[in-house]
Amino acid sequence: MTRQPLTSSQTVGPFFHDCLLCTELHRNVLAPSEPIGERIRIEVRVLDGDGQAVPDAVIEIWQANHQGHYSDPGNLLPDHAFNGFGRTGTDTEGVYWFETIKPGRVPFDENKLQSPHICVAVFARGLLNHLYTRIYFADDSSNSDDPVLGCVPIERRSRLLAQPESAGDTSVVYRFDIVLQGEGETVFFNI
Repeated sequence: MTRQPLTSSQTVGPFFHDCLLCTELHRNVLAPSEPIGERIRIEVRVLDGDGQAVPDAVIEIWQANHQGHYSDPGNLLPDHAFNGFGRTGTDTEGVYWFETIKPGRVPFDENKLQSPHICVAVFARGLLNHLYTRIYFADDSSNSDDPVLGCVPIERRSRLLAQPESAGDTSVVYRFDIVLQGEGETVFFNI
């Protein structure tokens, strides 16, 4: 049997932004009207290596609920309306946002818990493959115990921490920049 050569990777064209944001898949409000857990808002900017806004990136997030459980059809938790998945696109300033709840700690193995985090996938024009990162919460004391965050060189850990700001009401806004390359590049994981 003769092996055929692999097809080379190609960057995606400008069409992907609108296709990935069709109505059924576009969701930036994950928290139901009466969520169980702490309601938060995450505001993120996506920047290129020159610090310029990326106006047509698509961002997906998935996260656990406030108890540290991921969505599972067989898991009948009290907040069954929360499925933990969102997708949205950046605006002309490279900004996107999600309204969600702060996730709980999820197991790493039978002896360790991960600190609250949100998993992120970035799709953008010019990328051969989408990128994976995490958003941790700078004000969470369990970050020092997180086994994944502990694998990141200490000088780069701050690039995974969303900074809290008061929203003036009962919710907290977390700000986070995703820098695709260059100085201040976000930590991306090879999954």
